[in-house]
Amino acid sequence: MNETSNTRPTPVAGDEAASVTMDLTGLKCPLPVLKARRQIGQMPARAVLVVMADDPAAPLDFDHFCQTGGHELLESTAKNGVFTIRIAKAAG
Repeated sequence: MNETSNTRPTPVAGDEAASVTMDLTGLKCPLPVLKARRQIGQMPARAVLVVMADDPAAPLDFDHFCQTGGHELLESTAKNGVFTIRIAKAAG
């Protein structure tokens, strides 16, 4: 799997039109947060970014990313070694 197709943002089916999902599995710290930061910067306020990552540090990294960036960590779940993290972009 190449990095270009692996990290391309795609709309989340059945979710708000402003939602984007990113499959960042296979990437290690700090790449998942850096790629998510770039993507969320292009999104409108309150849009939802869904990140899938398998780096063991991802939950802690994204918690810190949300706290320092003012974003809201909506959900963080793990299944079969893959973390799914939902983030609402800061309102302002």
